[in-house]
Order: sequence, then C-alpha cells, then structure tokens
Amino acid sequence: MIQQYVWDLQEVDETRVPVVGGKGAHLGGLSRIEGVRVPAGFCVTTDAFRRIMAEVPSIDERIDRLVRLNPDDRDAIRALSAEIRRTIEETVVPDDLAAAITRPLARLGEQSAYAVRSSATAEDLPTASFAGQQDTYLNVVGAAAVLRHVSRCWASLFTERAVTYRQRNGIDHRTVQMAVVVQRMVFPQASGILFTADPVTGNRKVATVDAGFGLGEALVSGLVNPDVFKVRGGEVVARTIAAKQRAVQALPDGGTREVAIDARRQEQPSLTDEQVVRLVQLGRRIEAHFGRPQDIEWCLADDDFQIVQSRPITTLFPVPEADDQENHVYVSVGHQQMMTDPMKPLGLSMWQLMAMVPMHEAAGRLFVDVTRRLSSPASRAGLLDVIGKGDPLTRDALETVLDHDGFVPSLPDTSPGGPPGGGESAPVETDPAVVTELIERSQASIAALERDIRTKTGPALFDFLLEAFEEHKRVLSDPLSMRALMAGMDATWWLNDKLREWLGEKNAADTLTLSAPDNVTSEMGLALLDVADVIRPYPELVAFLKGVEDDDFLDELPKLAGGTEARDAIEAYLDRYGMRCVGEIDITRPRWRERPATLVPVILDNVRNFEPGAAERRFEEGREKARQKEQDVLSRLRALPDGERKADEAERMIDRVRTFIGYREYPKYGIVSRSFVYKRALLEEAERLVRAEVLAEKEDIFYLTFQELHDVVRSHRVDGRLVQERKEAFRSYHALTPPRVLTSDGEALTGAYRRDDVPPGALIGLPVSAGTVEGRARVVLDMADADLEAGDILVTPFTDPSWSPLFVGIAGLVTEVGGLMTHGAVIAREYGLPAVVGVEGATRLIRDGQRIRVHGTDGYIEILS
Repeated sequence: MIQQYVWDLQEVDETRVPVVGGKGAHLGGLSRIEGVRVPAGFCVTTDAFRRIMAEVPSIDERIDRLVRLNPDDRDAIRALSAEIRRTIEETVVPDDLAAAITRPLARLGEQSAYAVRSSATAEDLPTASFAGQQDTYLNVVGAAAVLRHVSRCWASLFTERAVTYRQRNGIDHRTVQMAVVVQRMVFPQASGILFTADPVTGNRKVATVDAGFGLGEALVSGLVNPDVFKVRGGEVVARTIAAKQRAVQALPDGGTREVAIDARRQEQPSLTDEQVVRLVQLGRRIEAHFGRPQDIEWCLADDDFQIVQSRPITTLFPVPEADDQENHVYVSVGHQQMMTDPMKPLGLSMWQLMAMVPMHEAAGRLFVDVTRRLSSPASRAGLLDVIGKGDPLTRDALETVLDHDGFVPSLPDTSPGGPPGGGESAPVETDPAVVTELIERSQASIAALERDIRTKTGPALFDFLLEAFEEHKRVLSDPLSMRALMAGMDATWWLNDKLREWLGEKNAADTLTLSAPDNVTSEMGLALLDVADVIRPYPELVAFLKGVEDDDFLDELPKLAGGTEARDAIEAYLDRYGMRCVGEIDITRPRWRERPATLVPVILDNVRNFEPGAAERRFEEGREKARQKEQDVLSRLRALPDGERKADEAERMIDRVRTFIGYREYPKYGIVSRSFVYKRALLEEAERLVRAEVLAEKEDIFYLTFQELHDVVRSHRVDGRLVQERKEAFRSYHALTPPRVLTSDGEALTGAYRRDDVPPGALIGLPVSAGTVEGRARVVLDMADADLEAGDILVTPFTDPSWSPLFVGIAGLVTEVGGLMTHGAVIAREYGLPAVVGVEGATRLIRDGQRIRVHGTDGYIEILS
C-alpha cells in the first residue's frame, strides 16, 4: 500500500477523517462550499504520523505506562506525557518525509507565513469536539520552522490535557492519530467565533458572534472580552460592545505579540452590523452543508471573511423531529418519571407504545408535545396548575415560553375548562375496599399476562405483546384507579392549603400521611430491614456478603450457617420486588432479580445500622405520629370560630388521604411488574437469535426498536452496523443534560424559583417533606455505590422507587429532580424524612462529606461546612 504523506485541502472532505483528522476534513469540506473562503493549504496525513511514531524510541512501552495511570493522578500524567512529547519532538524526520511536507511550500510561497495546526482523528466529531486539546502555531515563517512546528503538533497529541480528556472519555490513546494542517496565514483586522445556535439557550434561530480586533488568540486566551452580537431573522437583535484594550498581532519575522489598542478604538465595535449579518449568512450556509449547528472560527481581512475552522456544537440538546414547520413546546417525561438518564432504543420504543399520550424522542429521552394544551386558555390554566403542583420549575419554564410573543399560538377554547372528556367524574367514596379491589385487579391482569405469554415465541410473541400493550393502557386508564389516585393527591393539597390558612402550619399533610397503608414502595424499603434481621445473627454470613461481587452468590449461601434462611428471605424479597431497579422505566436496565448483588450493600447497611424488629417499630412509630398529629390538628381547629365544621371537614380529608395516598405508588409497581414479564420473554427470543448466530449477544436487542426487533425475528437478519452506531450514540447521550422544557427552536429551559425568602447562599428547591435536619451530605450518583451511616443526608440527581430501601437509613433527602407527588417525595413523607427536591446542580454544589442543613418545610439547603 502506497503511503501518501500530503494532501491538498481541496482534495479532502469530511469522509477523510482517518487520513487528515477532524480539523483537516472539515476544512476540506468548507473549501468546497460555494461562497466560503478557506485559506489555501495542505494536510500532513496520519500516514506521516505513523511513520514518525515508528521512529520514536520506546514509544509503545511509554504509552503502556500511560494507559495504566489513574486519570486523577495529574502529576504522573504530567511527567510522562511531557517525556513522550519531548521524545517525539527530538525524533529526526526522515529526509523523504521532510521533503514531502515542505514541497507544497514552493507553490504556496516558501517565505510566506503559515498557521500550523493539529488535526487529530478524534477531533471536531459530532459527539466530542476535543476543542483546545492539541496545539496550533501561528505566523510560522520558512520551511525549517514549518517542519519543526509539524513535529510539535505531532507531539501535542500527548499534552496533559489531551491525555486526561481521552482517559476520562474512555478513548484508547493508540486509536487516535494526528494529522497536521498547514495553511497560509491570514492577518485579520478582526476575528472571532460564530455559533450558528445560541450556545447558552440552545436556540437554533439565534446566532451569536464573538468578535475582537486582530488575531483570535486574544479572545481564546481570555486576554480581552469580545464584542457579542446576537442575530435572528437576518438582523442584529442584541449587541454588547466591550472595551478591547489589547489585541494579538503577527510579527514580521514570525510569531505573535500582544499590542495595546489605541484608546479611541477600544470601545468601537470590531464589526459593523452589516458585516455581522453577512457573517451569519455564511454560517447558515456552512451549517446547512454539515447538517447541524456549528462553532465557526473566522477572520476578517480587507472586508472579506475567511473561515479557518468549523466544528459541531456538541453541547446542544437535540430537538425532537416534527413533520411540520410549526412551533412546538415539549415537556420532559424523564423529569416526571424521575429518570433523566438516556434510555436505550428498545426501552424508548416500548415506553412509547405503552404511553397514554404520544411521546417524542431526542438524545435518548422522551418528551410530550404540550403546544395545543398551551394554545387554549382553559387547557393552559389546567396544565400549568397540575404541572406547577408537581414541579414549579417546569411551570416557570413553560411560562417563560408563553412570554415569548407569538411563539405559542392562541386558539379559542373549544370546550369548557376542566378535564378532557367533558366534566369531572363523581368522586370515589372513602373506602379501603376500593384500593383492595384495584390491587386485586392489577394482580389478576399480571397473572393472566404471565400465564398467556409462556407459549408465545417468534413473530407470534410480538403480535401478543402489541395486544398486551393495549391491556397495559387499559389498566393504567381504569377510571376507578384514576379517581383513587386523584383522591389521595387532592386530599393532600386540601389539607396543606386549609391547615396553612386556618392554623398557619406548613405542609401538615406530611406528618398526617406517615405509615399510610397499602404503599408498596415504602413496604419495599421496610421489607429489606426484615431481610437484614435474618442475616444479622450470623457473623460468618455477614463476612461472606461483604465480599460478594457476582450475582451467583445466592447459590453459595446454603453452605454457611444461617445461609438457607438468608437465601429464602432474599428470594422471597426478589419474588415480590425483583422487577425493580434504578431507572426502571427503561426496560433494558438490569433488574434486581437479574442482578441481586445490587441489594447486598443496602442489606449490609441495614445489618450495621439497625436493631432487630426495626421495620415493624418504624411503621408503628409513623402511624402513632400521624395519629397524634391528627388529634392535635383537630383539637386546635375546634378552638377556632366555626371550629366544629372545620374539624369535621379536616377529619374527613385525613381519613381520605390515609385511605388513598398509599395507592399513589401502586400503578408504577404494576407497570414495572408487567414490563419485566415482557422483558423476560424478549430476552428468551434474543437467546434463540444468538443460538441461530443472528445476534452476537442477547443484549444487542436493547439497541433496536420494538418494530426493528420484530423484523429481525421474522427475517433472521440484523444490521450489525446499526447496532454499533446505536451503542456509540447511546454513550454520547450521557454527556447531555435534558432540559425540563424544550422548544422546536432548540431553546432549552430549566426554570427558576422566584423566591426571596431564603438566606443568602442557600440552595433553593421544592419543599416536599416537612422538618429540618442537619447532617453529613453523602453525594451518591449510583445506588450501588451508596455507603450510608445513620444520620446521613442523601444527595442525588434523582430517585425512583428502587431507591426507597436506602431511605430507611438516612436522615434527610436532597435531589436535583422531583416534584411534590413524585416517588421520592411520597416515600420521604412516608418515612418522615425532611426533603427538598428540584435543587438545580445539587450534586455539584454540595460536596460529599460536607455538613448541611435541610429545611424540608421551607424548601432550601444551607451548607454549613
């Protein structure tokens, strides 16, 4: 195979990343766009890099040492990466390679000035920009200097920042190759960066231009603040003109220097409005070519724009696809379901098939289009009220969109205000038998599903599942179930509102709902305390569990004293709750039944932190506190004017909330129970496909949609490349934070609390469980990593029902996502834990081990140390 060491920029395009790196490929693509000027130049290819690396002494051994280093060991990485760079720079470039690199300079001008720029193969990619990880050298004059700086670019693949970036992103150092771009130097009057989408809000229709005098290094290095222009619809809609005291300019003999700007020019705009608009028009052309928003570096010389780089903006959250050009407003499903992580394609598609409303996908997350409900005044008021009660941040984000003039169309009311379907149904009677009947109905439906699915395989299984999804939706939309759910929530809101009005007491329902009956999620946490009671008397058993790493440990238990009883207790727990897991709305997530070792750390915490019989004691203590609270509230109400009426109303509502609030957790339990039945059947089908050598591994089905998997089962053919692309895309989605609200323009909104009643420096959130507690913050990102002591305060991005076993051992709860009626809030109230949810950035702003005070009644957190 003939090696080609140099390609002209005009010869390459985006398909040549393996040969000329990301920057070179993009510059080649840019040079082919009509009307876009790119400085002339050439690429030194990755063949040249491989050739020089073959000459570097002991390079393989040094990279092996680098791979073994901990990404957090900054000193070791700094020392070894500097050693590698020095060795590469000192390696003599072979004569034929040197001749190939310098030959194009004769055509471009040997004594001209050049920019010599790194272009790695893992650079400027759609999912990782690697911006600033390797080096660029400006105003390089003469063939010898160009060659020397090409060597420096090769070496810059091993800068400390580049090495650390790769290790943190799981990228093998050996898979990344370095090309180098050599271009004629531009000496600009002004330069800067154009973002074809607003990098802060994500709005695709707003372009942002950062500009300054001279070379762009002044902006990149932070030497000066840029002029900032915002452009929408072909006109400048906002501008901030900075005082630009210094600039970076090229020296005649090579290199650059800082210079002072004449005082009369410092506050002059670096671009005219006409130039800004013209630049944005160029940017739109470039964006259309690459098919996604771009981060573009530009130079202005003699009133002519030259483009010196364009890369994708990798931090923008994608917009759900729509089949029209209308405006749309999307609300995050993940924030309602307490799971903002990305979902795999099978999980996404099945949730969409089982959902009661259409759902749209973006970056592995689901969104509901609420545009029509916002367009009508009556439905808008109802939507904002319901959302606001659950999550004020989402309501605030929606109100921000409504303040954008004309974005949401205003439609006349087509029906009276009220719930869809016309008129409220009669309220359900306060009767525990209603909840009993609903639970029995759900259990019967799941039992029928388990019985009927056993005989279904192949395409017949998928036909059966589509029918099962309809039954799934029928169970979810059972009118009696909906009335029971609303009865519990309405009673909670009534008690909180009325008792605050009558008695001046905040969140009184939090205590009144302690140890409410029929709460399957709180029972799940207490049941694991009972499992700990079985294990605690046997030290050998406890010691064995401390060393458990694999999921087959249950088979080993009977060999130990007390092991048979322990295995039976854990198996019984898994029979009832084994379908649960963190992020359980994604069917592809491993369940406790599939990964029982997940529960072992929590069981051991319970063994260490609790005495025998703790579950029953805690439940009775909660019930007694609720009873005493009820007596206290009723006696205080009777002392008020018209007190007997108020007390009678409150007593009815207390009875109602205790009858129905526990059922709030049951529908989700039913959904997850049914989903686990679906999953086991699909995995059996996947195992058949593996045996038939259609799939490489059974988990590959998780990267196909339900319909795609149906097609694979019918045809016994799978697109392996599609599966691999989906795996890579899923990995990239983890770097993106989903907004609570997203518009079709790409604007991402998280909402804000409009409050001034908290101490300075406090972190604001939503109060969901009353009380104040002070303790050690334990920041936990993964339930499997939890190591909690009694009195700790759990700080985590979100909790779903699977986290409730941890709740029995903590003193308080702080989450980044959540609302008044989400699972974490319900269980925190059930266990009497002060809790504040919806605290933006809590896991970043609170450090593990800090002492904090959680104000669960007023909704804020103080950091004490």
